[in-house]
Amino acid sequence: MEVSISELRPKNVTAQNLSDLSELIGGTCFGQAQITGVSVDSNDIRPGDLFVAVPGQKTHGAAFAHTAVEKGAEAVATDEAGAKRVRRDCPDIPLIVVDDPRHHEGTLAAAVYGDPSAKMRVVGITGTNGKTTTTYLLHWMLQAGGEKAVLQGTGVQRVGDEHIYTSRTTSEAPVLQALMATGLERGMQAAALEISSHAVSLDRIRGVRFDAVGFTNLQHDHLDYYGTMEAYFEAKAGLFSPEFAKRGVVCVDDEWGQRLAKEAAIPVVTVSTNGTPAQVQATGMRPDPDTGATTFTLRLEDSEVTLTCPLPGAVNVQNACVAALVAREAGLPLDVIVDALENAPQVSGRMETIPSQTPEEDPLVIVDFAHTAEALESVLGTARALTRGKLHIVFGTDGDRDASKRADVGRAAANGADILWVTDENPRTEAPEIMRRQLFEGISQVRADLSDVTEITTCRRDAIRTAIMAAGPDDTVIITGKGGEEVQEVYYCMHPFKDQEVARECLAGRAYRRALTQKLDS
Repeated sequence: MEVSISELRPKNVTAQNLSDLSELIGGTCFGQAQITGVSVDSNDIRPGDLFVAVPGQKTHGAAFAHTAVEKGAEAVATDEAGAKRVRRDCPDIPLIVVDDPRHHEGTLAAAVYGDPSAKMRVVGITGTNGKTTTTYLLHWMLQAGGEKAVLQGTGVQRVGDEHIYTSRTTSEAPVLQALMATGLERGMQAAALEISSHAVSLDRIRGVRFDAVGFTNLQHDHLDYYGTMEAYFEAKAGLFSPEFAKRGVVCVDDEWGQRLAKEAAIPVVTVSTNGTPAQVQATGMRPDPDTGATTFTLRLEDSEVTLTCPLPGAVNVQNACVAALVAREAGLPLDVIVDALENAPQVSGRMETIPSQTPEEDPLVIVDFAHTAEALESVLGTARALTRGKLHIVFGTDGDRDASKRADVGRAAANGADILWVTDENPRTEAPEIMRRQLFEGISQVRADLSDVTEITTCRRDAIRTAIMAAGPDDTVIITGKGGEEVQEVYYCMHPFKDQEVARECLAGRAYRRALTQKLDS
C-alpha cells in the first residue's frame, strides 16, 4: 500500500525539551518548547515539530520558516544567518542557533525519536552499482531470519506493507530516523538501508548506528557533484567509520575496493569474485540458462558453502556475496543466509525479465537500472550469454546529472549490443536532444557509420515499442537506465511511467499483431 511520506512517522513520541536538544548539539537556545518531531521540509511539518532550516544552493531554508510555523512547528533550528531571517519573519518562535545545522539534523531526529537504530539490527550498503540489489537481498535475508525489517532503497521506503516512493536513494536524516522509529513501533527488529555517497556527504546518516555495512564497487558517476573520483571515493569511505558502523564487508574486485579495505577505520572482511586476493573467494560460477540463476562456491575463512543467486550474471554474484557476508557480520546464521538467497524474489528493475505468454514467439525482454558505462558493460555481457539472436538495447542518460560519463555510456552500448535504440531517461531540465547528441559522441567512436543505431526523438515509450516490435523471437531487448522507477521527470513534471508496464503492453501488442495477421491471412 502506497502512503505519503508524512504517514511513516511514529505515533508515540516522548516530547523533548528544546534546551536539552540544543545542549546535545552544542547550540544556543532561545525560548522553550516541547518537541515531538523533526523535519527539514516545511511542507512536511506536524504540530510539535522542530523545523531545521539549512542553507541551500539558492535559498536558505529559513525563508520557509513562516510556512513551517503556520503548519505547527514549535521551534526552528538554524545557523546565525537563518536566525536573522527567522527573527524577522517569526519573532516569537523559539530558536536553536548552531553552526552547520545540516550536520546536526540526524542527531536531533535520533534524540526525538528515541535513537531507533540502537534498538534494531541495522545494515547498510554503499557503492556505485549493485547497492539496490544488495540491499534488497539483505532485507530478504533479515526477514527470512525471522526479523521483520524496514527497507530504504533507491526511490522507495518500506515498512511492512506500506511504502512510499522518494526522489533520493537515502532520505534526509529526520525522515530516515522517523522511518526506523515507525518500524520499531510496529514491531520490526531490523533495517536494511541503501546508502548513497550524498547521504554521507550531506549528513543524512548521522545518528544511525550500523551493525555491519558493505561496499560493492566504485565507478564513474556523480562527478558533477564531487569533481574527482578521489572525492567520490572519500564520500563512500566515510561510511566505514566507527562513528557509523561496527564492521564492514568490502568487495575488492576493483582498485577502489582494495584501497578501502586497507584504509577502513573499522574491521572489514574482504571478498572477491574475480580472483583478486581476499579473505573470501567466490568461485565456480555456474549459470542456469533456463532460470537465469547462478550457483557458485563461497570459500570462507575456514569452510566452503554453495550458494545460488536467483539473478543472472557475475555482477549479481558480487551483490549476493556482499549481501551474504554483511548478513553474517551482522549476526545472521549462515544456513539462514544460504536458504534465503536461493529463495529470494526478483528485484524490481534489476535484470528483471518481463514474462511473455508466448516466449517461443517473442524476444526475451529485460529491464535493468544500469546507467554507467561499467554497469552497461556488465549487463550487456550477461544478456549476451542469454541471447541466441541479436541483442537490442533501449537506453538514454539522465538529465541534471554527471554529463562527463555520457560518451562512455554510448561507447559501452555500441560495443556490447547489436542494435541500439537511443532515447531519453529523465531529461529533467536539460534539452533531450543535446543529451542524446552526447551519447552519439561515444557511439560514433565505435560505429562511424552508425549502423543499426536509431535515435527515437519522440518519447521513451515509442523507443521501447519500436525495439520490441522489431525484435525476433531469438533476440533479447534490454531496457536500461530507469529500472524500477515509476515516473519520468521532464521539466519539473513527474509523468507516471514504468518500463516494465510499457514492455508488457508491447509484448501484448506483438500477440495482437500476430492474431490480426493470422485473421487477415485466413
